[in-house]
Amino acid sequence: MKWAGWRRVRQAVQVLSLGVFVYLLYAALQRQTALPLADLFFRLDPLPGLAAMVAARTWLPRLALGLVTLGLTLVVGRVWCGWLCPMGTVLEWARFTGAAKRQARISPRWRLAKNLLLLVIAAGALVGSLTLLVLDPLTLLTRSLTVAILPALDHAITAIETTLYTVGPLQPVVDAMEQSLRGPVLPVEQPAFAQNITLLLLLGGILALNALADRFWCRYLCPLGALLGYLSRFSLLRPVLNTSCRRCARCERACRLGAIDAQKGYSIQASECTVCLDCLTVCPQEMAGFRLRPSMEPWREYDPSRRQFLGALVAGAAGAAVLRTGVQARVRPTQLMRPPGVEDEASFLSRCVRCSECMKVCPTNALQPSVLDAGLEGLWTPHLVPRIGYCDYGCNACGQICPTGAIPALDLAAKRQAVIGLAAVDHNRCLPWAYSVPCIVCQEMCPVPEKAIKLDVLTLADGTKLPRPVVREDLCIGCGICEHQCPASGQAAIRVYSK
Repeated sequence: MKWAGWRRVRQAVQVLSLGVFVYLLYAALQRQTALPLADLFFRLDPLPGLAAMVAARTWLPRLALGLVTLGLTLVVGRVWCGWLCPMGTVLEWARFTGAAKRQARISPRWRLAKNLLLLVIAAGALVGSLTLLVLDPLTLLTRSLTVAILPALDHAITAIETTLYTVGPLQPVVDAMEQSLRGPVLPVEQPAFAQNITLLLLLGGILALNALADRFWCRYLCPLGALLGYLSRFSLLRPVLNTSCRRCARCERACRLGAIDAQKGYSIQASECTVCLDCLTVCPQEMAGFRLRPSMEPWREYDPSRRQFLGALVAGAAGAAVLRTGVQARVRPTQLMRPPGVEDEASFLSRCVRCSECMKVCPTNALQPSVLDAGLEGLWTPHLVPRIGYCDYGCNACGQICPTGAIPALDLAAKRQAVIGLAAVDHNRCLPWAYSVPCIVCQEMCPVPEKAIKLDVLTLADGTKLPRPVVREDLCIGCGICEHQCPASGQAAIRVYSK
C-alpha cells in the first residue's frame, strides 16, 4: 500500500476513534450502572494515569492500559496524537484560512510552554496534587462536552420536540422519537451544571487558537503531547528523508504540526511528529519513509535548559504547597459533600483527575464541578449539590466509572450504607415547624428502609394532629433527596451538610 492509502487508513481510524468516544459519552449518560469500558479513553491516556499513581503513591491496575500507549510511542512515535486522540482529531478538523501564514511568525521556542507545563504537573503529582490535570486534553474535552455541550444539545432537541408536538399529525412521530431516544441516547432528566459557560469558553478558546497556527494546542500547550513527544525521541521507527531529497519543500508545507525543519536539511522532528503521513503522501518521489533509529533524537532549542527544568519543578511543588495552605485545607465548607465512599479529602484530591466521568453518569445530575468550594486545589472536582439532584439510593455508577478509584467502587449494598452527609431541619423555614402547615414530603421520600426522618406529632389547640419532621442522625446517610424534594422555594427547609 502506498502512503496515500495509509493516510486514508489513519483518517478512518481517527473517525472510528472519535465515534467510539462519542458513543461511550452518550452510552454513559445518567446510568445507574456504568458500562465496563465507559472510561476506556482515560485508561489509555498515560498522563492522568501516571500522575494519579505518583500522587496516590500506589499502583492503579485500571490505568495499566496507559502503558500500551507508552509502548506504542516508543516503537513508532506519537501515533496517539495523530490517530487516536479525540481532542487532536477535533483540532485537526478545525481549520482557519490564513493560519499557515500566521504560524510562520511564531517562534518554535513557544513549544517550550508545553514541556514546562508537563514538568509543573509532574512536580505537583510528586507532592500529591493533581490540580493542573484539568489541562489534560481528554479531561478538557470530556468535561466540556459533559458540562456544557451535551446539556445544551439536549435542551435544543427538547425544544424542537415541544414545538413539533403542537402540530397534530407530527405528534405520533415525536412520541416515537422520544420513546426510542430518551434513555438509550438522550438523558432522562435535563442536565444542568455549574461552570458550563466557563468550560465552554475554555474549549472554544482552544479551538480559536487554531487561527494562529494549525493545531496550536498540540504544538505549544498540550502536556500529554509533551510527554509522548519526549518518549518519541527514543522511538525505534522514525520518519526520515532520503539523502537524495530535492528539497522541494512540499513536505514542510503539508506538515500541520511544523515538525519538519527546513533549516536543518528538512529533518523531521520525531518529538513533534504525530505520524499523520501527510509529508510522505505529498513527496513526489516518495523519498521519505520510516527507518530504524535506535539512538536518541538530539536536543532542540525549545527543550528546557537545566535551569528551566529545575525552575519548573520548584514552581510546581511550591504551587501545590501554596494551594494546600489555604483556608479550605483547615476548615472544610459545610456544604462540600463528596460522592459516596470518599472518606479522606486529601486522598480523594490525590487521585481525582477531574475527568467528569462521574458527573456524566450520575442519573440525577447531583454531582457538580466545584469551583472554590474545595479551594483551588479541588478545582472542578465533583461534589454533591442536593438542591440540584440527590444521590440515588439504587445507583453506584460513579464508583464504577471512576478510572482512578478516587470514588471507591462500592457494591450497591455497601454504597447504601456509605454516609455522605447529615440532614438538618431548619425550624424557621419548615412548613410544619414555622407555619403549622402540614407537610411530610421529606419523610415520605427518605429511601432508608427504617426512615431516617421520623415524625414528631404535635397536638394543636383545636385537637388537630400536626406531624413535624425530625432527623434521626444514626440512620441518615445524607443522600439529599429530602433537600431536593423539599417544597420550600429557594433554600430548602431541610438541608444536608458535610459529615
